[in-house]
Amino acid sequence: MKIIISGGGTGGHIYPALALIRTIKKEHPDTEFLYIGTEKGLESSIVTRENIPFKSIHITGFKRSLSLENFKTITRFLKGVRECKKMIKSFKPDVVIGTGGYVCGPVVYAAAKQKVPTIIHEQNSVPGLTNKFLSRYVNKVATCFEDAGEFFPKEKVVLTGNPRASEVIGESKPDILKKYGLQPNKSTVLIFGGSRGARPINEAVIRNLAQFSQKSYQVLYVTGDVHFSEVEKEVSLIGRSDNISVVPFIHDMPEVLRAVDLVVSRAGATTLAELTALGLPSILIPSPYVTNNHQEKNARALTKTCAATLVLENELSGPKLLQEIDGILLNIDNRNKMKDAAKKLGIPDASNRLFKVMKELAKTH
Repeated sequence: MKIIISGGGTGGHIYPALALIRTIKKEHPDTEFLYIGTEKGLESSIVTRENIPFKSIHITGFKRSLSLENFKTITRFLKGVRECKKMIKSFKPDVVIGTGGYVCGPVVYAAAKQKVPTIIHEQNSVPGLTNKFLSRYVNKVATCFEDAGEFFPKEKVVLTGNPRASEVIGESKPDILKKYGLQPNKSTVLIFGGSRGARPINEAVIRNLAQFSQKSYQVLYVTGDVHFSEVEKEVSLIGRSDNISVVPFIHDMPEVLRAVDLVVSRAGATTLAELTALGLPSILIPSPYVTNNHQEKNARALTKTCAATLVLENELSGPKLLQEIDGILLNIDNRNKMKDAAKKLGIPDASNRLFKVMKELAKTH
């Protein structure tokens, strides 16, 4: 089987694609892949590091307001479609899938116009402009949230989940916490604000450091590289405690997630897919700086079933965060209810579900 995958712009579009490729390669090593992205996007370095054949096109996204740049984008789109048609004709894929980002526009559109089976994968509860546009032309729309289905033609929608969830599943090894100076098998809350960190979350955590040191649970606090030195100064002033570990970044996040009991984080699609696959209770603080406020809508998909607690950034404070953490970690009944609710939303076999849809479409080609 030969597959073209396209996705770019952010890790939320790239990493699900890579997770899908890894799963397929493991079970079907003879599968051939071609990844189409942009030369300047994150995907150009991330994908090539994985030794996946990569080709690039030049494309930009539409501005949401009237702009001369949008006319240039239309020209780049049409040129990109022509280039993609040549790549498709040369590679001869059985199916083409777009995992998000404006680069998918010309790739998936070109494939659809050449009658190659096509899929778009929407990670968020609210789709972006590119996927809304492409949904008119593709054969199937794979979603991660049931709420997302209302934005697409009903007959095309299939709930598959996020392939990243498949990679987080595994045996829990509590000893991983020793690496961060914490005790195995002790109630643990993991707090992080994304790869670069989030200042409002950092400020709320700093205000609670003294209170955390008196708790029966322990805290693994990821500041983000940018904020680490600043937070370290605050920790030094307050005094270090054996039940608090402060680190700039976690490279082995799947292993750590399997060892903790509660997560405080933003509400990106990949994070939520991992949390629900593991059945992890969470306190979600959505970023208000994202398109269509999609993180808050992602979070509400979990909070409406009591799988998570929502704290808006403008409502976040030290006391509020401490109250929410205590209400989960110090209340076993509440924690178990949230765990069960999160587990019901999880789709740990997302990669296999998505590949099954791809194989069924390929049969029609």
